[in-house]
Amino acid sequence: MNYRMIVLKLGICSISWSFLLVSCKSTPEKTLPLKYIVEIKAMKFQPAELIVKSGDTVVWVNRDIVEHDVTEEPGKAWTSSAMPAGASWSLVVAKSADYYCSIHVVMKGKIVVKDAKVGGDYLSQALF
Repeated sequence: MNYRMIVLKLGICSISWSFLLVSCKSTPEKTLPLKYIVEIKAMKFQPAELIVKSGDTVVWVNRDIVEHDVTEEPGKAWTSSAMPAGASWSLVVAKSADYYCSIHVVMKGKIVVKDAKVGGDYLSQALF
């Protein structure tokens, strides 16, 4: 075997080995979306602030004796209809948002989206 052939074979082997190492690189774990509950009771959203990941679902449940709604603030990008006592409404969250009840404007809440790759703690209100 001549010198060029040995160098060529070593080059091919090192490229193959590099490809194998790169293709075996671990991929980040994928997590399933979670579902969170926000209760509406005593004229408050409980919890008032919720930390979720993009793609998670938030369900608002009216446990109060009067109708309420849930409306994004300030642009009303999304809103529920009026929910009588016992009704619920859900939203798949894409980004952080402030919201309020347009029927009782003093009622305010907040959704904070923190993706796993960015970091952050997740609250324990998730339903499993």
